[in-house]
Amino acid sequence: MPRRGNGCGTLAWGRRMSEAIFRTQGVTKVYDTGSTQVHALAGVDLELYAGELVVLLGPSGSGKSTLLNILGGLDHASAGRVWFRDLELTALGDRGLTKYRRDHVGFVFQFYNLVASLTARENVQLVTDVARNPMRPEEALERVGLSKRMDHFPAEMSGGEQQRVAIARAIAKRPEVLLCDEPTGALDSQTGVQVLDALRTINDELGTTTAVITHNAAIRKMAHRVIWFRDGRIDRVEENDTRIAPAEIHW
Repeated sequence: MPRRGNGCGTLAWGRRMSEAIFRTQGVTKVYDTGSTQVHALAGVDLELYAGELVVLLGPSGSGKSTLLNILGGLDHASAGRVWFRDLELTALGDRGLTKYRRDHVGFVFQFYNLVASLTARENVQLVTDVARNPMRPEEALERVGLSKRMDHFPAEMSGGEQQRVAIARAIAKRPEVLLCDEPTGALDSQTGVQVLDALRTINDELGTTTAVITHNAAIRKMAHRVIWFRDGRIDRVEENDTRIAPAEIHW
């Protein structure tokens, strides 16, 4: 039986990682719209472990994207505390968060945000030019299966290929964490599987801690753990004793 709880404790999956790369304590997020307040997160306690692939699952408005933005240093919690290893993110100012994002986190979003006038190689090079210890752009693109598309422009590529360029760009700086917000949301199932396969390969081969946000429950079967969100809270946590390959996922 999968363990159910608040996401803390020893993992049951193969590598049994014990190191928490992220910890949150009582994290809340309130958006003030002027006429009302929206409680996006309502006291989240969570641990994410080094080297795991975790899926954050839930309906729109459940708080999963808000939490991802806070973990990635793109947004601030209204209350509570967040740590990346021993670094307390909630104690950092804007400059500190910018350095944290630059040095430790790769982002993949639903829409690819590629520069249309640049080739795949040049889009990835935008990151490698400023990273501390980057891969070569060619290596990053090879890792997502695009060795033959490096000199193509976004308009010459399919949606799945563009998303894999975005993944290559995200991993090119060798981040410890890859945060993915609906990476298959704009793709059909066949193309989405190619993107999921790239993410799983990166997790398996590089050991990059990978968090994938989705409302697509089928994707949960490829993860080490699944964290279900509802109404700004963690509803339950499940561990997959047996993961399936992305090619076996159907939706």
